Amino acid sequence: MPNPSRLRAAALASAASVVMCTTLLSGCSDDSGSGTEGNDDLAAQKLDWKDCPAPSEAEGGGAAPSPLPDGDEWQCATMKAPLDWDDPQGDTIGLALIRAESSGPADRRIGSLVFNFGGPGGSGVTTLPAFGQDYAKLRTRYDLVSFDPRGVGRSAPVECLDDKQLDTYFQQDATPDDAAERRELVDNTEDFNAACEKHSKRVLPHVATTDAARDMDLMRQVLGDEKLHYFGISYGTELGGVYAHLFPKHVGRAVFDAVVDPTETPEQGSLGQAEGFQLALDNFAEDCVSKTEECPVGDSAQDVKDRIARLLKDLDSRPIPGIFPRELTQTAATGGIAQSLYSKDFWEYLTEGLVQAYDGDGTILMALSDSLNGRNENGQYSNITAANVAINCADDKPRYDPAYVESKLPEFRKASPVFGDYLAWSMLSCTDWPVPGAADHPDVSAPGAAPILVIGNTGDPATPYEGAGRMVEALGKGVGVELTYRGQGHGAYDSKNKCVQDAVHGYLLDGEVPAAGTVCS
Repeated sequence: MPNPSRLRAAALASAASVVMCTTLLSGCSDDSGSGTEGNDDLAAQKLDWKDCPAPSEAEGGGAAPSPLPDGDEWQCATMKAPLDWDDPQGDTIGLALIRAESSGPADRRIGSLVFNFGGPGGSGVTTLPAFGQDYAKLRTRYDLVSFDPRGVGRSAPVECLDDKQLDTYFQQDATPDDAAERRELVDNTEDFNAACEKHSKRVLPHVATTDAARDMDLMRQVLGDEKLHYFGISYGTELGGVYAHLFPKHVGRAVFDAVVDPTETPEQGSLGQAEGFQLALDNFAEDCVSKTEECPVGDSAQDVKDRIARLLKDLDSRPIPGIFPRELTQTAATGGIAQSLYSKDFWEYLTEGLVQAYDGDGTILMALSDSLNGRNENGQYSNITAANVAINCADDKPRYDPAYVESKLPEFRKASPVFGDYLAWSMLSCTDWPVPGAADHPDVSAPGAAPILVIGNTGDPATPYEGAGRMVEALGKGVGVELTYRGQGHGAYDSKNKCVQDAVHGYLLDGEVPAAGTVCS
């Protein structure tokens, strides 16, 4: 069952519940000089940068990245890291990296700027080239670098179900209405999780956010940087916060955009995102009816939402043709609507998809749902869902059962008539997961770290705005600097808002920290 609130496009976890800083999301920070913890050979390794291959199936497939606008080629390499950070002398895994070397003068180069675009489970190796032109100004003083976190893409990927099985899995009813449907949902979840254990048992205990954070500190050393300069988006803000907690003295210039609330339990996060997606849907409906031409999906904002609710109710019992041979189910339609709310640029596709669905054709909404689930037009899935579940379940200590979810349905439905059930039932995703979760929420306290620019978007559906303020508070006094963007969509920098981009460029390029409380609109 896909959980749009966890696909932050865009890694958390650790198996052991022993009292060690390397395996807990809370409790201690590492001010030591080396993240390699006893394996200096790893810190001394030399990366063999070469032309990038075509993405693997786990990365989403497709063609090798096109050259940058100035003709420079993307370069790829593999970095060795310990499989188990508690045993740095033991087995290693390969982590896939990508970079675009700085386009500016060598004497102006600051270092590497490492990106994580979220998920957890998103491939940075494929995402950075897709948006590389958007970071051209940052490239004037940095090498742009991203990576597939452990468990993702080409970095020891978590494997669960095959493509055919995933097609069936995503056709299931993820919002059960009776005991039989609840039992089927639980059975499907348990089967999915058992498949993950069967195919990926070796890596599942080692895909924690703390593990990924330690990988980033090793990456910092291998790239030759004294400090980690970092741009985290969505889940990447949580990973960045955990890094700052573990290595406060190694934090360089860092930006957190589309900020995950580090204080919430999984339940609180899901409830907040139900509210966030509902707010985005409200804004979509208001925008549609406010245009000079007639809104094709409703006469008023409330009518737009009522018609969507009726569509989803009808699809529960009577799916319509989607992308052959699959049908558009209630669950697929809900996922497709959620995907379209991640960016205001997608609202036109939501309108077209709804018009089409009201005429009995689910093609567009299913294509949006496929995008959410990492399925390409050839029917191949990336491993984003498998990695997403593995990372979240290893990080998140709570385990919810059907009775508990049922008791919470009224609260979730109040938060969102459209997305409430969908997000409430998604809390079952860690049922019988083979690795225990590490904590209720991550520890991002980072006393002594350099300033971190924390950007919250008031209209963000997936990482609600309030999370930015809580991240600032949790980072600690003098660390987090909050900037507010009054906009729509998931994130702020890629909105192209000049005020936001000027603030980011001023800090990352020139070290100028904007005034706390700055508001951009």
